[in-house]
Amino acid sequence: MISYNRFYQKIAQSRLSHWLNTLPAQLTLWQKENLHGEFAQWQKTLEALPKTTVSTIDLSSQVKAGERDDINDGEFKRIENLLKKFKPWRKGPYHIHGLHIDTEWRSDFKWDRLKNHISPLQDRYVLDIGCGSGYHLWRMRGEQAKFVVGIDPTQLFLMQFNAIQHFINDDCVNLLPLGVEDLPELKAFDTVFAMGVLYHRRSPIDFLYQLKAQLAKGGELVLETLIVDGDINTVLVPGERYAKMRNVWFLPSCDAMCAWLERVGFKNIRVVNTDITALDEQRKTQWIDTESLQDFLDPNDNTKTIEGYPAPKRAIFIANI
Repeated sequence: MISYNRFYQKIAQSRLSHWLNTLPAQLTLWQKENLHGEFAQWQKTLEALPKTTVSTIDLSSQVKAGERDDINDGEFKRIENLLKKFKPWRKGPYHIHGLHIDTEWRSDFKWDRLKNHISPLQDRYVLDIGCGSGYHLWRMRGEQAKFVVGIDPTQLFLMQFNAIQHFINDDCVNLLPLGVEDLPELKAFDTVFAMGVLYHRRSPIDFLYQLKAQLAKGGELVLETLIVDGDINTVLVPGERYAKMRNVWFLPSCDAMCAWLERVGFKNIRVVNTDITALDEQRKTQWIDTESLQDFLDPNDNTKTIEGYPAPKRAIFIANI
């Protein structure tokens, strides 16, 4: 089983110590009751990863651990075969001892769009809600964040994160298998990221209050979400599916999103980037076995989803409390 003792020890002497009132019991219950049917096999795969000497780590320009000549050919092939057992790899890319994990999403594109707009992360406590396999957690640490916590309830993402952590081994970067609804009002993080999550929430206003409850006074929210063109009253509520996704509920305009943030009590709200998702940012690779963006768009008109809605367009919002 995955042990969180190092995490508990780390936060016991920090501003997150009050989280210990609830977190251990939550994670103990999770390990007893909520494990995926393949979790035991994923755990065996994780434990089979070879222990290697990592000569270099680069988290500032990419997520890279080790060089190809740190290991022999047999170890390289073993690592490749084991990591492919964790497919599909959605967010990345990662570079492990010369192995390029070419994930479906080029998450580095998003990081490049936002990194110059946010407050410097140096010495900050950072929370990433809906962090996937944790690619951006490593980039946050690469910006000298003091302590980085990601939460995501998807257990395959947890195993992917721990596979990368196996090689990097940084106890200041952690992923917990929780949803935002599982968090108490911590009011302890200097920066909270919520990227690609809001449109999956049935109640976006409640979600914004949950985000606000995690921030320390003066903290910063970095929120990225799907948007549509329109005025302050424009919000798209798709039918059963949007771009083949079932769990898409609300796509606001930029003005509507800013109004929601203001209503919840955020201030200094600004839109720092809008971008139409490109086919070179989300695409099929050998590290996924499923469809990708090209399959979600109208084959005769890439400005529309296959259902006829506007194609995915994203915006990054930054706000403070």
